Amino acid sequence: MLTNISNVLRACAQRNGAAVVVSARTYADFTAEATFEVKKCDVFKLDEGPATQVTLTRDEGLQYYRTMQTMRRMELKADQLYKQKIIRGFCHLYDGQEACAVGIEAAIKPTDHLITAYRAHGYTLTRGGTVKGIMAELTGRRSGIAKGKGGSMHMYCKNFYGGNGIVGAQVPLGAGVALACRYKGTDELCVCLYGDGAANQGQIFETYNMAALWKLPVIFICENNRYGMGTSVERAAASTDYFKRGEFIPGLRVDGMDILCVREATRFAAEHCRSGKGPILMELQTYRYHGHSMSDPGVSYRTREEIQEVRSKSDPISLLKDRLLSNNMASVEELKEIDVEVRKEIEDAAQFATTDPEPPLDELCDHIFSNSPPVEVRGTNPWAKLKSVS
Repeated sequence: MLTNISNVLRACAQRNGAAVVVSARTYADFTAEATFEVKKCDVFKLDEGPATQVTLTRDEGLQYYRTMQTMRRMELKADQLYKQKIIRGFCHLYDGQEACAVGIEAAIKPTDHLITAYRAHGYTLTRGGTVKGIMAELTGRRSGIAKGKGGSMHMYCKNFYGGNGIVGAQVPLGAGVALACRYKGTDELCVCLYGDGAANQGQIFETYNMAALWKLPVIFICENNRYGMGTSVERAAASTDYFKRGEFIPGLRVDGMDILCVREATRFAAEHCRSGKGPILMELQTYRYHGHSMSDPGVSYRTREEIQEVRSKSDPISLLKDRLLSNNMASVEELKEIDVEVRKEIEDAAQFATTDPEPPLDELCDHIFSNSPPVEVRGTNPWAKLKSVS
């Protein structure tokens, strides 16, 4: 990819003599690695926290930028398709929170496990899903990542367990995945995500207790985007120190708008789990630009000025872009080229997602069981018979 970008820039330089000096830069001219100071994490029941001096390579920076831009553009396209009534039903968008998903994935292994709530498009992408598969799932098409049967809230891929529609219900499931990791004696862990709106659920505290008793390798992560549906955290919680909610579980409060801060905190948490110390809790302070879901305009409980202030001062993509440019790790032209490629990928995926056929009715009950002979499933009445194939 980097070679392709270089060739494009050189071709432009040959056609435009005035651009020769800029376009003739080789990748040897760029800084290969740089060190950055990130915000110190607040800690709970820990002697020390993650490092504040972090290193970023040029290749890492470009990859993080591409992935976050892909996520952002994918969500904006989903917004457009929803308003055109091509996407139906529930749809919760992730734009604004990209640093959380990309930072977490950068710090764990592909063999680790992850489970989240219904704002799941971003994590489906970072866990190995394709833009085409995600978009086709949003439109309910046969080539969707869940065969067109899951929609926005129920997407899955290897070592990624959704996409769960019941508020907070994924947390005990995540602890169960962590129990399986320990039972099998692997070095794997489970990242278990939930929002500030779910943080007061009783099942979460029951799960904390069980995970601490059994020293399960689980990272509990509260993505605090400041609003549970339309209710601010101050109105919903007697204590908004979500990283201390584990009581007997160590915790971290992290700048969730800074991908490097999220990455380093997750590395710290993963090392804690893999060393046999049991669970750890992270609170990522982040922000969603859209409303809670597509049915929520998002401006009845917060002002447009508040949203714009976050966009202008704390946008995760802009923050990374500024770091790359100010430290000579990339050029403006190079990042623009990535933007063009990302937009084309999204447009192609959207075109596919609107032309791919819907799944036929006779596949409605397929995949209920894994590796099972075909079974008969009752339909909406005792006389309607359907078949389920694994």
